[in-house]
Amino acid sequence: MPAPKRKHSRARSRKRRTHYKVKMKTVTTCPNCGEPITPHTVCPNCGYYKGKPVMVVKTKAE
Repeated sequence: MPAPKRKHSRARSRKRRTHYKVKMKTVTTCPNCGEPITPHTVCPNCGYYKGKPVMVVKTKAE
């Protein structure tokens, strides 16, 4: 394999890495209970997905 002839400068490396960034997560509200959830996931608070019950959520006993 060929070896690099010259060392890449810090500026060149950092310019290439400007696109390596963390994206913010999108948050929507659950249409059933109104809690914030990530899209395309079951609501962990009420257990609904697309208006239908998918899982049973255990509530805390007082």
